[in-house]
Amino acid sequence: MAPATFQPSSFHMAVTVFGLISMFLLFPEFIVPANAGITRHYNFDIVKKNVTRLCHTKSIVAINGQFPGPAIVAREGDQLLIRVVNHVQNNITIHWHGIRQLQTGWADGPAYVTQCPIQTGQSYVYNFTITGQRGTLWYHAHSSWLRSTVYGAIIILPKRFAPYPFVKPEKEVSITFGEWFNVDTEAIVNQALATGGGPNVSDAYTFNGLPGPLYNCSAKDTFKLKVKPEKTYLLRLINAALNDELFFSIAKHTFTVVEVDAVYVKPFETDTIVIAPGQTTNVLLKTKSEFPNATFFMLARPYVTGLGTFDNSTTAGILEYELPSKSSSFLTNSMKKLQLFKPKLPILNDTSFVTNFTNNLRSIATRQFPCNVPQKVDKQFFFTIGLGTNPCPKNQTCQGPSNSTMFAASINNISFTMPTTALLQAHFFSQSNGVYTTDLPTKPLIPFNYTGTPPNNTNVSHGTKMVVLPFNTSVELIMQDTSILGAESHPLHLHGFNFFVVGQGFGNYNPNKDPANFNLVDPIERNTVGVPSGGWTAIRFLADNPGVWFMHCHLEIHTTWGLKMAWAVQDGKQSNQKLPPPPSDLPKC
Repeated sequence: MAPATFQPSSFHMAVTVFGLISMFLLFPEFIVPANAGITRHYNFDIVKKNVTRLCHTKSIVAINGQFPGPAIVAREGDQLLIRVVNHVQNNITIHWHGIRQLQTGWADGPAYVTQCPIQTGQSYVYNFTITGQRGTLWYHAHSSWLRSTVYGAIIILPKRFAPYPFVKPEKEVSITFGEWFNVDTEAIVNQALATGGGPNVSDAYTFNGLPGPLYNCSAKDTFKLKVKPEKTYLLRLINAALNDELFFSIAKHTFTVVEVDAVYVKPFETDTIVIAPGQTTNVLLKTKSEFPNATFFMLARPYVTGLGTFDNSTTAGILEYELPSKSSSFLTNSMKKLQLFKPKLPILNDTSFVTNFTNNLRSIATRQFPCNVPQKVDKQFFFTIGLGTNPCPKNQTCQGPSNSTMFAASINNISFTMPTTALLQAHFFSQSNGVYTTDLPTKPLIPFNYTGTPPNNTNVSHGTKMVVLPFNTSVELIMQDTSILGAESHPLHLHGFNFFVVGQGFGNYNPNKDPANFNLVDPIERNTVGVPSGGWTAIRFLADNPGVWFMHCHLEIHTTWGLKMAWAVQDGKQSNQKLPPPPSDLPKC
């Protein structure tokens, strides 16, 4: 007789199918091949929320009632569908800072650049795929100054089974630096624009929205990082401050820098980090070998180069070691009396430290993580960046550099005027007339001693001017700080691309001598770079992403004053080199 065979009943089949469906819903990553991405859905409700800091309560704009906003966690190769619904009176957009947005320029987010704002009661689904990126990025509102409270981390894990190029950490912790204002930031920027003066500064800096014990009425609002001895932690650092570069240090501990702007770097050790608004930095923190009988301050305070007022305060968090599991009651009680160590941060204007830190940043430049810096250049640009003035309106006294002028900012003396129609739509449908022009000067029209004695006329010109680039153009851009109203560091952010920082220096850029010192082997690759105070930065990038891409200073007041421009990258010949039509739910102006 033939052996009996198992015939699955309909019940067994139903259980099996139900199990597979449940497994897919709970653990979708395990159903797809290792290198394939999955689709992740997020819902962002933009709402008002009452928040109290420094004993001041105010209503803020927040995502899902959270401050800071919820973290987005994904893997390289994943598709993200993020539905943003606006329940507040402010118009809003969300920018996914550092995401390349390859062929998804409609999802980049800057208001009136790639989209019209999401108006009250309206929604928009940001649809993009994370291609060739892994590490820490972030998102924030990109409409007026709403990003003071609307921001959060984007954590991009490597593809499944792909290891980090450094020791696997015990735990990963995101720390986002921010600024807290006791009053509404929209009122602050509106007052600055009306008077022509500088804006009121923040009242505190924050770790993950918490000011910490060095501020009045804030001991209960302190970020605490609890660690175990002899472990390695990965700290994902994000600077979401509006107008300040920051130093960061933990007392009696050192960091190993392993990544900036979601790009791995050659590891190096430091006891202090400098991080500009818009930048991210991943560091490894190796804890002490045994319980240290102490706690340690984590401090952040500004790096200052400009002549304007600033928030001269320090935010503090606390690093605490967990007690051994079999601690005596005596040791447990003594925890309340542990010595608290405080780190020594660089002085406020320590440009020497910043320069040394920046010079340590190098791409890994291996076969697995290549450094594809363009070796040839198709188009060269020389942009002066800095402050200037506008004349004060008649019969009005202003609070700019003089009572007859208002602060302004510019690129090649053109202060960018925001349009009322989204630039990308006008570009895509060839309707530029009355929206923008393509005559932004490629170099200063009137050369001068950029870091020396400023010219007598400091007034800027105005316009909505872009630069058009053919697809796959290799670009070299020199960004030169000016001393027109005082030299100052400027963190410049380029949307839609990473770029390579091939050179930096102080004084005026010398085209005859400085290129000989460019690093074309392992320059750092990133999306936001600090142009040094009284100096210059040279970057290169390949214009391989069709669309309209914003470039601006990430000091929010400088962007407000006009230190911004846009690149229009034309379609290529292949289908994967063209920008698709806009989605049907793209907001209208």
